[in-house]
Amino acid sequence: LFTVTVFLSTLTPKFYFALTVTSSFISGLIFVFEWWHFRKYGTSFIEQVSVSHLRPLIGGVESSPAAPAAFSAGESESSRQSMPECKVWRNPLNLFRGAEYSRYMWVTGKEPLTYYDMNLSAQDHQNFFTCDTDALRPSDTVMQKAWRERNPQARIKAAYQALELNNDCATAYVLLAEEEATTIVDAERYFKQALKAGEMIYRKSQNCHSQSPQHEAQLRRDTNVLVYVKRRLAMCARKLGRIREAVKMMRDLMKEFPLLSMLNIHENLLEALLELQAYADVQAVLAKYDDISLPKSAAICYTAALLKARAVSERFSPETASKRGLSTAEINAVEAIHRAVEFNPHVPKYLLEMKSLVLPPEHILKRGDSEAVAYAFFHLQHWKRIEGALNLLHCTWEGTFRMIPYPLEKGHLFYPYPSCTETADRELLPTFHEVSVYPQKELPFFIHFTAGLCSFSAMLALLTHQFPELMVIFAKSV
Repeated sequence: LFTVTVFLSTLTPKFYFALTVTSSFISGLIFVFEWWHFRKYGTSFIEQVSVSHLRPLIGGVESSPAAPAAFSAGESESSRQSMPECKVWRNPLNLFRGAEYSRYMWVTGKEPLTYYDMNLSAQDHQNFFTCDTDALRPSDTVMQKAWRERNPQARIKAAYQALELNNDCATAYVLLAEEEATTIVDAERYFKQALKAGEMIYRKSQNCHSQSPQHEAQLRRDTNVLVYVKRRLAMCARKLGRIREAVKMMRDLMKEFPLLSMLNIHENLLEALLELQAYADVQAVLAKYDDISLPKSAAICYTAALLKARAVSERFSPETASKRGLSTAEINAVEAIHRAVEFNPHVPKYLLEMKSLVLPPEHILKRGDSEAVAYAFFHLQHWKRIEGALNLLHCTWEGTFRMIPYPLEKGHLFYPYPSCTETADRELLPTFHEVSVYPQKELPFFIHFTAGLCSFSAMLALLTHQFPELMVIFAKSV
């Protein structure tokens, strides 16, 4: 104790100043790192290390919650309420790579698709467009390799090689339509060639599909190709302004292949009907697909809200409504908006243009920011077309959050909002897009602590610099 006392009595004000400056600098670095880690991963690094590594050493046991799982089509609605869904879905309205995504990249220099998103598409293509019997046909063998290629030019080159081996290779035309065509007109031309080849192969597969399991697998593959081509042709017609033709093609496709409802072709149909302003037909489609036993989507929930808002939005005034109260139709519209916002709370900011849009990804996460981007990208014009609809949304959407308990241990009309959406959205959406997060996370304790420590030590350093003698006396007394 005597040695320590002598040592402290010999210290100069410069030492105390250097000590406080150094501690302020170190705590500032820790604070910056903690903030960066929280922004990137959503957790505190110190807290994560403490829970993962230190707590087991001192005998603590962490009770980990059950991992969220995606529910299957056969489960009951009650089980769905307790199981959050974090499954990534193919975007029903995904754009064309060559004619739309590539053009964006040429103009802006920014890559609109993430590697994760494109990798999911490559897996989809291998599942949809290949089968075990491809080894029997040289052109399909080449296309099997083409779908695995990462380089777009290598895929295009392989597609041309497949066409040299077989001029009726439908999947080769599909690849060229998606990636080589630089305009929708060129893409449509390729898809028409793919349709001609695909229908011929499909008829052959139908005639011999019962001969063996291999022939049955080939029929499934040829069915997938035919449905994909017809859907993309309908989307080409929609983009080129032939909307009635597109609606007819979509309706025919849904009648011809009713079991393929998981492809969500009805969402393409809803968007086209809204463009025609055929609201009675839109309501008829919703009556079929907005069912409690079927999976929901932003397109379903927000389109239902738009139709109900259309009935009252033109005459709606928040001042008048606050005086006389809401009518029955207005209550229905507000409840529909609350339902839609609870399903996907990210959409209103895009519809109200509080956040800027980017090109939608090829895959979306239901209830996530990626789904909100995809919905608003195509449906913002339909909300703008109906007078007063956006005003009604603006006045009512935030009221949803007062109805939902927080923390989100349970939902109001849907199962609790999944906690996994932010991570998946960051993988699906480009890095230059600011991902929308719900609910906004509170800053962890250690960020507050390191910020306070940095500020306190910086204040001590300043006081030591200004009043060195007094601070030395204070330090020695402490």
